[in-house]
Amino acid sequence: MNTYEVKYQGDLRTTATHLDSGTIIKTDAPKDNHGLGETFSPTDMLCSALASCILTIMAIAVEKNNIDIKGTLAKVKKTMGNNPRRITKIQVDIIFPKDYDSKTKTILERAAFNCPVHHSISENIDKSISFLY
Repeated sequence: MNTYEVKYQGDLRTTATHLDSGTIIKTDAPKDNHGLGETFSPTDMLCSALASCILTIMAIAVEKNNIDIKGTLAKVKKTMGNNPRRITKIQVDIIFPKDYDSKTKTILERAAFNCPVHHSISENIDKSISFLY
């Protein structure tokens, strides 16, 4: 079980510390919500977590076939809504540095839709994932 500490720093900023490693992540409120937008916002982190999880689970899924997806890029776009203010859509475009056979593509795409973060995000949020080979 992982444990973290998150501390409010003032000025709509936080620092999250991963206690096992000491790694620190900073957040700032976005410009459209009273912040300076100088780093990731909490909602940016959620969207980034989805993309990171997709890439990780895809890598695990093809690793046993000696396929390396190093260099694969996920471009993420977040759409916010109001009343209540929330994420309404996360668009993830996955760009692979090379082409793969149809079996590998199937494995990669199934893995993307089965990452734990994807399953953890509300079905009320439109999660759109595209694959560019």
